[in-house]
Amino acid sequence: MNEKQPALVVTGLRKKYPKIEALKGVDLALPQGEIWGLLGPNGSGKSTLLKCVVGLVNPDGGEIQVMGQPPSRRTKAQIAFVPEVENLYRWMTIRQAIDFTASFYDDWQEERVEELLSFMRLDPAKKVSSLSKGMRARLKLILALARRAPLILLDEPFSGIDPASRDRIVEGIVRQFKSEEQTMIISTHAVGDTEQLFDGVVFLDEGTINLKGNAEDLRTQYGRSINDLFKEVFV
Repeated sequence: MNEKQPALVVTGLRKKYPKIEALKGVDLALPQGEIWGLLGPNGSGKSTLLKCVVGLVNPDGGEIQVMGQPPSRRTKAQIAFVPEVENLYRWMTIRQAIDFTASFYDDWQEERVEELLSFMRLDPAKKVSSLSKGMRARLKLILALARRAPLILLDEPFSGIDPASRDRIVEGIVRQFKSEEQTMIISTHAVGDTEQLFDGVVFLDEGTINLKGNAEDLRTQYGRSINDLFKEVFV
């Protein structure tokens, strides 16, 4: 049987901004069907890396392959991206936000929307402007998980979210993730809340990877949890 090609391959990826070198030659290959944590403090380059993969930021060097293909309109259609920044129209209702997003994607699955709305305890008639930060985070997750995209990128989906909403989001990811079809990268510094999700982890620090690998192998090798390793490296 042929091995699956990696879902994402990044080779020598570099990105400079006027005052900072955000990525300094990052090399990464992530297998299909797994959830990986992209871990690091604020300013480590996590968001820049994800935005380069999505095509929102042009790298200054290196190569990216998504499902074996260089970046193109076709690969963009294979990625579901949840940015850290607020991207919802506040005047819309939840239902309008869902219908608006659905209109852009051929891989939309309405039956998953209804299941997710119920699980996330969101009323589709409510206006986005009336939602708490935790509720908006859950809505953003619905907009990603309702798609059949092979690659899902979540950029700091737990930032500023209350513990109850964090638990709900983590459980929603576990319930909805289709390992036979999808690969997921979760960028976060909330490692304690999410460690249970990760098949593998990448530690990114000031644009450089200083540790990566299978999560269970790293726990065995270092004799501690991923969260404790994170604290040791970054705190």
